[in-house]
Amino acid sequence: MKRREADIAIRNFRPTEPDLIAKKVGDGEARLYATTGYIEQLGIPRVPYDLRGAAFVGLDRGNGLLNALNAMGFNLTVKNFPVSTENHLVMWDMVRQGLGIGVVDDRIGEAEPLVQQVLPEMEPMVFPIWLVAHRELNSSRRIRMVFDLLAKELAKALAQNLT
Repeated sequence: MKRREADIAIRNFRPTEPDLIAKKVGDGEARLYATTGYIEQLGIPRVPYDLRGAAFVGLDRGNGLLNALNAMGFNLTVKNFPVSTENHLVMWDMVRQGLGIGVVDDRIGEAEPLVQQVLPEMEPMVFPIWLVAHRELNSSRRIRMVFDLLAKELAKALAQNLT
């Protein structure tokens, strides 16, 4: 959005940029996913501590994911995140390639036969889903129509836990 490569975006955090407007359309649930081969290589984990030597695929440049997982009972350090990206698609592809464990939206993870949940008995991580647009949205009828339609349909799909 910063480079104006898109008029509308879906984000998992509320933007702080003053030139953007946002509407929360719902919440999603995510869990840890990895390839079956990677899980077998690790040994099937039973508790978060069992993953202290595992590689995770990071989804930010900061320590947000690290801190969130440790707050859930994990014992991880930055060394557990040998690769990181700010792109969800890249992260998902790295998980599917067996490079490590990723936090993935359940609707995506459950639809992919190459991966399985890690610690499936753990409660899901709940995250917000925001529809975001540039402030000019208010002056463009076409973009406003698309934004409103997306907001309505995404909210409906998320309420039904479908996408």
